[in-house]
Formats: sequence, C-alpha cells, structure tokens
Amino acid sequence: MDIRAQVSMVFHLDKCIGCHTCSLACKNVWTDRPGAEYMWWNNVETKPGTGFPTLWEDQSHYKGGWKLNGKNLELLSQNKLDAFIKLFYNPNQPGLEDYYEPWTYQYENLFTAPEGDDQPTAIPVSQITGEPVDIVAGPNWDDDLSGSPLYAENDVNLDELTDEEREQLFEIERISMMYLPRICNHCANPSCVASCPSGALYKRGEDGIVLVNQDMCKGWRACVTACPYKKIYYNWKTGKSEKCILCYPKLETGQVPNCFQSCVGRIRYLGVLLYDADRIAACMSVPNHALIESQRSAICDPYDPKIIALARKNGISEEFIDAAQKSPIYKYVMKWKLALPLHIEYRTMPMLFYVPPLLPVMGKMDNGHYANTIDGFFSGLESARLPIKYLANLFSAGNVEIIEYVMKKLIAVRYYRRSLDMGDIDLVQINRMMREGNVSPEEAEEIYRLTALATVDQRFVIPPLQREEAISETCNPELCRGSCGLGVPVNVERGP
Repeated sequence: MDIRAQVSMVFHLDKCIGCHTCSLACKNVWTDRPGAEYMWWNNVETKPGTGFPTLWEDQSHYKGGWKLNGKNLELLSQNKLDAFIKLFYNPNQPGLEDYYEPWTYQYENLFTAPEGDDQPTAIPVSQITGEPVDIVAGPNWDDDLSGSPLYAENDVNLDELTDEEREQLFEIERISMMYLPRICNHCANPSCVASCPSGALYKRGEDGIVLVNQDMCKGWRACVTACPYKKIYYNWKTGKSEKCILCYPKLETGQVPNCFQSCVGRIRYLGVLLYDADRIAACMSVPNHALIESQRSAICDPYDPKIIALARKNGISEEFIDAAQKSPIYKYVMKWKLALPLHIEYRTMPMLFYVPPLLPVMGKMDNGHYANTIDGFFSGLESARLPIKYLANLFSAGNVEIIEYVMKKLIAVRYYRRSLDMGDIDLVQINRMMREGNVSPEEAEEIYRLTALATVDQRFVIPPLQREEAISETCNPELCRGSCGLGVPVNVERGP
C-alpha cells in the first residue's frame, strides 16, 4: 500500500446561493492580469445549463478524461500515434468562442464625450483587441436561466431523461435549478498530468495539489484538452498553461483558500484524506455504476493503526494524520456517504466532492397543491423537481441508487430536526423515516451540526504543510513530486 495525503474538499450545494463571491475573490487575486482575462479558476454555473466553457461536459467533442479499454485506462484525448500531431493541431481544443471574448467598458467616454442631448454611454470593448465588441456570451451567461430552452435544454446530462422527466423539469410553474460552483478537482488520477508532453504538470505528493511548472511549460495545451472539467487555461500573453493552485501559498501558512474564505453560504469544507495510491488504477477500471464505491475503497480509515503506520513510513507527518482524523471531508465522503464526486465516469478520481442539493423535494401539482405527504415522502423522489436521474448523471455516473440513498438520508435529517424544533411530526413517522434513511438520531444530529452550525475550525481543518520537510533530501522523491497518473499505464510518449 502506498498511503498518501490529499488536501480535499466538499461543497454542500444545498447552501450555495449563487452569489459568485467565490469567483470574484479568486479572480481579483489570481487572474486579474493580461492574458488571463477570460480565465475563471472558480466559476459558478446554473444547472441544468451548458456551463463554462459551453458544453464542457460533452466529451464526445472535447475528449477529456480517461477511457476504459479492456482492463486498461487510456487517455481519451490522445494516443501514441496522434499525440505529436495534436501538439500542432487539435480539433478538440476549446476556442475563445467556447469561453467568451473578455470585455471592459470605455469609461473615459462618460467624462470626455462632447456635450449633447443624449446621455453618454461606456461602450464595451474587447480586452484582447481593444476594439468595440458585441457581447454574446460570458462566464455566467445562463445564470438563473434553468428554464431556458437555449441553455437548460441543451444540458448533456438531460440526454438520458425521458420526455416525461424533461417535461417535469421544465413546466413553467415547477422550474427548478441548482448552483454548481467549480474549481480544479485536484484529481488523484489527473489526465492533465498524464497528457503533458513536457512534464510541466505534476501532483504534489505531500498534499495532492496539482500544479503547473511555469518554467517547464511549453504551451502545447495538451492538458487543456485532456482535462474533462476544462479547468486548465492557456494564457495567450505568456504562452503558458495556468490553473487553480488551491491557494497553496496560503495553505502553507495555515490560511484558507480565497474562494473558501469568501463563501457567503459557508458551503465549503476543507480537510485531509488518506488514500492508497496503489489502488488508483484498479479503482478507476471498473464499470461506471461501480465507480463511486470503487473510489471509496481507495480512501483509507485514518484511525486504522496499519494505515497510520504506513502513512508514517511514507513520510506523512503526525500533524497530517491528526488532520485526517478530524477531517470534515472524511465524515461527508466515507462516514455518512453524503458527498459525491462530479462526473466520476471521467475516471480522473476527483478529490472535490459535492453534497447534492435536496431542494424542495415535492411531487407533481394536484389541484394547485403538492401531492406528497409525510407518509409517501420518499416515493416523491421519483417525481422530484430536479429528477433523480439528472443528479445521478452528475454525481454518480448514472447510478440512481446512490443518489436515492443520499436524498433519503438528507430528508430524514431534515425531518428529524423539524420534529425537534416544531413538534408537528409524531415519533412513529420520524422513526420510520430514520430507518428508511439509514440514519440514527446521533448521526442525524452530527450531520445537522456540521452542516448548519459548524465553526470555521470545524469546516477548515488545515494541517501545517511543512513544504520544507517534503522537499528535503531525506524525503521520498516520489512523494515530493508525484507521477503521471500515479502508476496508471499511460499510452502516451513524451513529446519534445
């Protein structure tokens, strides 16, 4: 077993209000400079919707992530034969039109316009060319437009829904939506790292953060195509690739990343997971419906004496092990099994997890009233405002049973707390819901407190990263740098 530590994250989507404060906090610090105008390392999308860049989830076009070829994982974006050719022309590379042409306004015209009868205006101009531009898209262009036939109906996650489920989602009086904040997933099996012909991309062994060595990057942009989440961007000014760095300079001094610190809804949790790097290839080589449980099998119990001993042997500090034991991420992902990775079918083993939104889980309208009652509440999942199958396409590779398990547990916790605060649900009904939701009163109370009442120290358990120790001569060099795919066979030869 190769036990490694990963600084991991959970986003609780029921708490996200779509304010984009996280995006602005990141933008103002990291990408407010020439060449990075169109980059949003953190963005918030409305789902259903087409996202940013447009239709980034359509891997039939973008070719991101891994594919399962027999028992082996192979990059979807390139192979031995075409890797070199695609350095010079890649038909699956997103263009500026897939993002948007960044713009600003000629504010000086408000002050220098000649006197006239009309109010002067600040016309939009391109931040790239400086020429006037017609604004036709933006990073959150479909914000709050979940009922729009232009955006929501083109969401690729709706492809497997029946006509009835689509109608259920888009009935005007039943429009429902969710917000999906996205940053780099800092995957355990990153396809971007495996695709890089110059070896500039790497995964730090001591904390799992995926970074780009700007000195080594040649701007081939193979990583942009290979990342299925499209969270690597090309800086047209420097000719280098850039991505979310999880604010590692702040983490190394015990501070919280900017998007976490600024989050208004307090949806973000940060902590440490211990995982077995030797199991990554096998875990990501199973059928889609088994991927969630397969990934969980690679995440290790931080209280297991054997795991602790192997972690110490691999150079993981006592502070990291202690942080893993106190981690809110482990509770959401492994103990309660409420947090799920986004599009795990891309097989990159994302280490950012989401608690799916419960939303108003109400069934179809009946004479102006929602039909569900406490007695038949779980059956109402089949006709929920946001179809279960849609959530399954996002968070469980289409496995509906996993989403139903999460939804039932969340509902049970909600009604357990309501019974305590309001006293309008009798004990028999609550006990039945708790059994069906597979949750005990003690666990429900623990989930409620970490979700609604958690302090900063409970949401963010940050260990001292001790970078100077990780790069010392006595440290395992493989632990310091990480490797392409962490042992996954990569059928790609290094380019020039």
